[in-house]
Amino acid sequence: MILIGLGSNLASARYGPPREILSAALAALEAEGIRICARSAWYRSAPIPRLSQPWFVNAVASLDTKFDASGLLAMMLALEQRFGRVRGEPNAARVLDLDLLDYGGLVTDIPSLVLPHPRLHQRRFVLAPLAEIAPEWRHPLLARTAGELLAELADQPLERLAC
Repeated sequence: MILIGLGSNLASARYGPPREILSAALAALEAEGIRICARSAWYRSAPIPRLSQPWFVNAVASLDTKFDASGLLAMMLALEQRFGRVRGEPNAARVLDLDLLDYGGLVTDIPSLVLPHPRLHQRRFVLAPLAEIAPEWRHPLLARTAGELLAELADQPLERLAC
């Protein structure tokens, strides 16, 4: 199972508000030959760490692709840039954030690719949508399901949005 996280908390002149940006990003992934197998509902979450910036819209999707993990990550980073993401200060507001969360249970820790995503087990905005689309998924290092990990993060604000 290949899982990605999607997030946005800035509007784009070309793509519109965050929810539309994320929908356009999913369409762009499909245009690259990636099949979206499932997508969670949209969620609204506070920035972490808490900063004075707009709340995020987030989702998790499962994919089927012929890209290997490094190729998929490179394509996702290029897509972020194409959508107008400018990397600078850590945790800054952003038009599009695409994270490779898990690639079939692969565990790697090299500068260009860390899997599973190093903070996914600490983020309610990742675990809630992940548990929605893949309740059987287990963290490759912690051997716990998304639901088990999610139970520890009830203090992080999160709102499921209507479709």
